[in-house]
Amino acid sequence: MRIAITGGIGSGKSFVCRKLGERGISVYDCDSAAKRLMRSSPYIRSALCRLVGDDVYSGDMLQKRVLATFLLASDSNRIAVNDIVHPAVAADFVASGLTWLESAILFDSGFDKRVAFDHTVCVCAPLHTRIARVMARDGISRAKALEWIGQQLPQADMASRCDYVIHNDGTSDLDSQIDDMLASLLK
Repeated sequence: MRIAITGGIGSGKSFVCRKLGERGISVYDCDSAAKRLMRSSPYIRSALCRLVGDDVYSGDMLQKRVLATFLLASDSNRIAVNDIVHPAVAADFVASGLTWLESAILFDSGFDKRVAFDHTVCVCAPLHTRIARVMARDGISRAKALEWIGQQLPQADMASRCDYVIHNDGTSDLDSQIDDMLASLLK
């Protein structure tokens, strides 16, 4: 059984995944995998250099600012980069043998169509909580946090597409929600 966990920036997906880890469940992190693959895959490096330009790498280092500038220039640029990176991440996930995956852009990117998942889980939190978490974690302004949140699929849309919703609002009992979800999945 393959299960994907998603949720907007600042919702606490990674925290929920750490809680799953405490229960012996390893979760594949798409963000970390994409970064690793962009550093290590000769195919991705070659394809990104053809698409973005040779200055997207300096030696073995991916130049994040160059890539970010290219990505933000147009939707077609973002799609072109995703079409290089996401198939490699999907193949890496399948090869990993893991059954749980964390992806902030599961639906936005179409990743849910690249890999068949039996169940999807959305981690949700109130907007003010998400803003505060992102500001504290990344040391950015409220306006920048809102901009980043606004670039993702709305939380309600994500939640409506998922089989399970976990409320990570700082007051709801997160452990009991995770335990209930796991019990339901084992039925």
